[in-house]
Amino acid sequence: MAEQTDALIDLPEPGPRDPAQTEAFVIAMCNQKGGVGKTTTTINLGAALAELGRRVLLIDFDPQGSLSVGLGINPHALEASIYDLLMVRGTDPASLVLNSKILGLDVMPANIDLSAAEVQLVSEVAREHTLSRVIAPLKKNYDVILIDCAPSLGLLTVNALTSADGVLIPLESEFFALRGVAMLTDTISKVQERLNNKLELIGILGTMFDPRTLHNKEVLERVQEAFGEVVFTTKIRRTVKFPETTVAGEPITTYAPRSPAAKQYRDLAREVLARCPAA
Repeated sequence: MAEQTDALIDLPEPGPRDPAQTEAFVIAMCNQKGGVGKTTTTINLGAALAELGRRVLLIDFDPQGSLSVGLGINPHALEASIYDLLMVRGTDPASLVLNSKILGLDVMPANIDLSAAEVQLVSEVAREHTLSRVIAPLKKNYDVILIDCAPSLGLLTVNALTSADGVLIPLESEFFALRGVAMLTDTISKVQERLNNKLELIGILGTMFDPRTLHNKEVLERVQEAFGEVVFTTKIRRTVKFPETTVAGEPITTYAPRSPAAKQYRDLAREVLARCPAA
């Protein structure tokens, strides 16, 4: 049987960013469930946006440091990380930004030190706005900032949502992954009401999709029924290439540029730009 194809995505090639937009559009990549392709999506969406001419900063906001590893950075060898930016007054945010191998794609790394910030921020004044405050000087240097959130709904994630213009939810094509979506959307609503009224849900992205299984199709159908047009047309399929890219320390768009997975992330980048004119 021939493999079912995804719906065709008919989007115009994005032009240059509107010069009237002088600050980066910030997107929090958020899902409290781990293992849903959040970090993979952050890296590869960032690389695809850079290919389209956007200046992109990836912020690793997960103490596991997976995004840093995925771009060839050893978290254990860092002299300073985003933890220092959050907790050490006077830290220059630009000093923590590292260039990736991809032109136009930079990264602010993290390591296990960041786990201490969750506890230490509790006693800070305006603790939910700490990330927003410390990355503000960087926003003029980029078109898009992607924040790879930790798999939780704790204070770090709330900080990311408070600093963001939009949130993108990667959702694994499994029924168990659906259970946490209501809790996550409730948290987003509370942040919108109490901390950041500009925050919008950009979209829900189906990840780890296998079109050969009825289970995966049924899950995405339920998501589509519940959220409608919020769900991206693009789906990210399962592939053995993604673990290989982590070992290589580079995005799929350069590791296997002609692969279906690379095309899917390029399609996603075009969808994101179509939904977020400010980006």
